[in-house]
Amino acid sequence: MAAVQFIVEGGRQLSGTIRPSGNKNAALPIVAAALLTDQPVVLENVPRIRDIETLVELIRSLGVDADWTSRNTLHIHAREVQPAALDRALSAKIRGSILLAGSLLGRCGRITLPPPGGDVIGRRRLDTHFLALQELGATFKLTDVFEIEARELRGADVFLDEPSVTATENAMIAAVAAKGTTVLRNAACEPHVQDLGHFLIALGARIDGIGTNVITIEGGRPLHGCTHRIGPDHIEVGSFIGLAAVTRSTIRVEKAGVEHLRSTLLGFERLGIHCEVDGADLVIPAEQSREVQSDLGGHVPTISDQPWPAFPADVMSIAIVTASQCTGMVLMHEKMFESRMFFVDKLIGMGARIVLCDPHRAIVSGPSRLRAATVESPDIRAGMAMLLAALCAEGTSTINNVGQIERGYERIDERLNALGARIERVEDRRDEPVDGRRLVAR
Repeated sequence: MAAVQFIVEGGRQLSGTIRPSGNKNAALPIVAAALLTDQPVVLENVPRIRDIETLVELIRSLGVDADWTSRNTLHIHAREVQPAALDRALSAKIRGSILLAGSLLGRCGRITLPPPGGDVIGRRRLDTHFLALQELGATFKLTDVFEIEARELRGADVFLDEPSVTATENAMIAAVAAKGTTVLRNAACEPHVQDLGHFLIALGARIDGIGTNVITIEGGRPLHGCTHRIGPDHIEVGSFIGLAAVTRSTIRVEKAGVEHLRSTLLGFERLGIHCEVDGADLVIPAEQSREVQSDLGGHVPTISDQPWPAFPADVMSIAIVTASQCTGMVLMHEKMFESRMFFVDKLIGMGARIVLCDPHRAIVSGPSRLRAATVESPDIRAGMAMLLAALCAEGTSTINNVGQIERGYERIDERLNALGARIERVEDRRDEPVDGRRLVAR
């Protein structure tokens, strides 16, 4: 597949209605958990993005039937599951490959897992996964792959050493297959973890405590098929709030899952961006103060991410770009990933006034007039942040490595163009031979 660039014309005001895709981080564990049952599962509102497509390829490689019956409806039937070693190349493309550990242990009793891939945003430890699975009866050996086995999964009282989302999901999936009762303490409770819980219940599991940090699972119950609809992606909604703010546009986000947006809305309000809830929709008006709200006494405020229900880490990149277009100074504190802030040098090159204090903190002083530039998409969320910066910059920007954005955002160029943006999708020809020589980007 040829690499793709976005050519983005900045400075255009947008308007209209957009609907968020299904939650990527819910769809990944739910696709994995569908392997627990030998009955058909129908998943609706599945985002058709690269990470999901890669996971679908992985489960097909295990002998599972997985077919798209419409653009966003996925039919999975794991009549039989072959416990083969997961494909190394496919596993390296996504971090979500590790979510197959819980389902394959539950279904086959073993899994050979190559190191998972995903965004390069700092160290993302896997210890919590293996410690939780070990408590449930698994053993593992690490060579150049992870070899995990469990002759019998059994319920346990498990304290997770950190509220890791994917470790919580892996433990939930394995606990549904385990005999007896499992209690997961210090569990993650993000909307996508909740969605997984509701899917497992639809399969026939008995789970209490969804949405809290103590989840009780009665395992070993017979499972059946089901139809389940993936909820809206609250991170994508946060991206659309930032989009409206930086382009000074009125945008309606349809069926936005407003029940999961309180911390996101609070964070943007600190930047002077107010949103209106209209039934199931969220409306971001063009007229905003865009003035950073100082702490009492006039002190510089801080926006920091924390585990749910606090401000989501995946919205931090979007919030930084938004802050660059607001009047005032704010400290952005990224607590969870030590490399996620490094994309700000690209914003600084476009004219943003940002001081990177250390790998976790940046001071943003706005508003700044951004200039068009040629930039890269370093990871999913920073790539989307750079797209927002290009849309509000003066001139025409080129965004390379668009595949990173498309790992998390479905048809984003088409959907934003429908609002009035001008994003042209072109093949990246920088590495094609020219007169026998190869162009090298510098």
